[in-house]
Amino acid sequence: MAESGTLHDAFIDELRDAYDGEKQLTKALTKLAKAAHSPQLRDAFETHLEETQGQIERLEQVFKSLDEKVRGKHCEGLAGIIEEGKSIMEEDFDDDTMDACLIAAGQRAEHYEMGAYGTLVAWARAMGHTEAADILQETLDEEKAADEKLSSLAEGGINQRAADTAHPEDADEDEEVASVAASTSKRAASRTRTARR
Repeated sequence: MAESGTLHDAFIDELRDAYDGEKQLTKALTKLAKAAHSPQLRDAFETHLEETQGQIERLEQVFKSLDEKVRGKHCEGLAGIIEEGKSIMEEDFDDDTMDACLIAAGQRAEHYEMGAYGTLVAWARAMGHTEAADILQETLDEEKAADEKLSSLAEGGINQRAADTAHPEDADEDEEVASVAASTSKRAASRTRTARR
């Protein structure tokens, strides 16, 4: 009967998966940055590319701290997410819609990584690998920050501009409502000033 694997074996397997995933993402982030139309989005992808290169180095530190050989194992999950991202870049979308879709693709990868690193941190702590857990926590924090940055770009105008392009009549109505609200507010303020005299 073969010997059963342990949590340590599963942990090393997951580390190798994460290592390969980060290597795949260095190529993907370069493509996402080139495809982005928004300078802020391009900058977010380029910044995260630099972080990803640092994350690879940290994973190498973790392997060394555990006296394990540094090597990856093909990460099927991220490979699939990256493939979806590539297919998005082949679509013929307007600039804002493309950026909204690139954000969605980037966030899919971030959420996958947050799940992976959250598990790795928890397992490292459970096994008493404090140094490894601390190093991995740093990467988990960066992944969360990258996800938040993408959310803020999406919610800060990219999604709305894409929606306005998709439904221009709604954008016109929103402008009319804003214009009416502004003039009503001015009239009310004028009445208040007149009433105080």
